[in-house]
Amino acid sequence: MKITKKIAPAFSGFVFDWDYETYLLCGGYGSGKSYHIAFKIILKCLEEKRKVLVVREVYETIADSCYDLFREILLDMGLYTENRSEFYRKKNRVWGQLSPLRFRFPNGSTIIFRGMDKPEKVKSINGVSIVWLEEASEIKYSAFQELQGRLRTPDVSMHFFLSCNPVGRENWIYQRFFKFTDDDGKERLIMDEEKFYERKELIGKNGVYYHHSTPSDNPWLPWRYIKRLDDLRHYDYPLYMVARWGRFGATGTRVLPQMRISKRADQMKKKVMELGFQNMYFGFDFGFEESFNAVVCMSVDRENQVLYVWDEIYMNHITDDKFAALPEMQKLRRRVNDVAAMGLSNGIIVADNADPKAIQYYRQQGFRIRACKNKFVGSRLSNTRKVKRFKKVIVSSKCKNTIRELKDLTYKKDAKGNVIYDQFNIDPHTFSAIWYGLDTVTVADYKDRKYYSKAG
Repeated sequence: MKITKKIAPAFSGFVFDWDYETYLLCGGYGSGKSYHIAFKIILKCLEEKRKVLVVREVYETIADSCYDLFREILLDMGLYTENRSEFYRKKNRVWGQLSPLRFRFPNGSTIIFRGMDKPEKVKSINGVSIVWLEEASEIKYSAFQELQGRLRTPDVSMHFFLSCNPVGRENWIYQRFFKFTDDDGKERLIMDEEKFYERKELIGKNGVYYHHSTPSDNPWLPWRYIKRLDDLRHYDYPLYMVARWGRFGATGTRVLPQMRISKRADQMKKKVMELGFQNMYFGFDFGFEESFNAVVCMSVDRENQVLYVWDEIYMNHITDDKFAALPEMQKLRRRVNDVAAMGLSNGIIVADNADPKAIQYYRQQGFRIRACKNKFVGSRLSNTRKVKRFKKVIVSSKCKNTIRELKDLTYKKDAKGNVIYDQFNIDPHTFSAIWYGLDTVTVADYKDRKYYSKAG
């Protein structure tokens, strides 16, 4: 069967190159990295029998990203089927399985998917000869080392693909592939950054295949998407350098650099009223001893991608009965009921699902409240990324605790200085309340899966 398919010129050398063990594809948003890695892997699986492992830090994110990307490409090539009998009968289709996530090829090749949040399921795999680490900068360096050490298949070439955005020089990707500081405090250069940006495609002295790309390298990317990236320079210049130009070192370690404090209560109130009840959300993080009960009231401006935090209730060392009876909580109960009375689904408080007993108690006290749907193993990373998608996070000046926790909230670093993207310098209870309250809210993502395709 002859299959003709267009690829971006910037990736033509990469797609057909199999001479190296490690391939690092680093660049801006929507540049086509993921698409061309997936296409390259499919071609190899069609050509010879291979077992491929695709990993992300959080397994829950794989179905709507990597798996769906492979499925889209196979559909476009006329090779995909979900019908088991068709797979065995025709023997010219790739069978896509959803449970577990897997692709099976007629020649015996398979593509399997795992999350590094469940390492025990990765350690038990054998026979793998190709590994793709998508969003590699979010995967811990120790996990990458584990994969390199464990996954070796005799008598067949081994290949590791790492794709990522250049989130910062403090990340292990930079220190592993570009420059690091040795035990004597001396900087050791592995790959010159400027040379990397200029040459776009080159082989390092360490035998690694380096590839750099920007959105301009993707001929199918919609101009509106490019404009969205260009607009970033007006309100988040560090992110603009990463997303638009694929350059390292700009993001720093602050979690919400787009946070602003509204000093005009009248303006904040006016904006909240303009957005209306249908855009109000309420989150509740439980606490008692060292942690705090934190309730946050928010409004979302979807069109302009702005989050407004306009009220908070924050207290610890207080039992549920006394907290529920607070005048502030009773006012909140009435407000939520008003929203619900309009037939709006957001007329409810969304709380930490780790304490169902507390949720049941507040229900008995007349509060409309439910458990959040977005708290699971690895969810801290995805929830943080959701809030970071807002162009602005504007907090009322009266929300003193929200300001205190979020204004200088930074990522933790490990002993080697690598940023840990799901851990922070403090335990930000108001941030957790924001996560829960927004569990059903979709925020436009500059890295939407639709831009993983040929158009991204």
